Amino acid sequence: MAADGERSAVTLVPGVEMPMLGFGTWQATGEAGYRAVRAALDAGYRHLDTATMYGNEAQVGAAIKDSGLARQDIFVTTKLPPERVGQEARTLAESLAALGTDYVDLWLIHWPPGAGAGVPTWREFIAQRDAGAARAIGVSNHSLEQIDELTERTGVTPAVNQVPWAPAMHDERTVAEHQRRGVVVEGYSPFKNTNLDDPVLTRVARRHQVSAAQVVLRWHLQHGIVVIPKSVTPERIASNLDVFGFTLTAAEMSAIDDLRD
Repeated sequence: MAADGERSAVTLVPGVEMPMLGFGTWQATGEAGYRAVRAALDAGYRHLDTATMYGNEAQVGAAIKDSGLARQDIFVTTKLPPERVGQEARTLAESLAALGTDYVDLWLIHWPPGAGAGVPTWREFIAQRDAGAARAIGVSNHSLEQIDELTERTGVTPAVNQVPWAPAMHDERTVAEHQRRGVVVEGYSPFKNTNLDDPVLTRVARRHQVSAAQVVLRWHLQHGIVVIPKSVTPERIASNLDVFGFTLTAAEMSAIDDLRD
């Protein structure tokens, strides 16, 4: 695993590079969802995050097809919902059909399965990875203890843990412990959990002549945290991607870190 704030991608496993800034598609459904994904691809995003439970894999797939971009140039993530535990292979096959692709770049267990199903589900994920249906596999909304159980029982560590993340939720130990295990932290809902009118963020934004939202995204990247903002507004979609032209100082990073609850 390798990541830092000046890089635009992180290496999950050999040969699998995951862009550190992606486009989230939660609640982006139907025609509006299709248009949002097309706008994201047109703006330059090359990392799309969807899930079976989002109900928009077909729209994401159509947008990829209509974009004219090569499939291998786009990193696609989808996720297994809890109610499909025990139907892993069938669910992934259905996702691939909806997306119009032979593989996903990353497949995640969306939520920890109950009733001791975590390890059997993870074994199925490993099998699908080995069969070539997913290039990398990981989890979402999992604790470090749950990740350790999967590793200890199977010998395979999840490449990614996708969790809600924002300055108010920042915990250096959590990030460090994931990194020590070789697990990439991927943050979702960066704005939902942030007060973008906070004086610290607005002051830093003015200094760099950017928006508070851009500051939050840049803060994620400089901490080595993959981030997947979502929007259906083309202007905001483009703005969220435009965060590689400035760098937060150590003092600014520290001030933002101090916004943690």
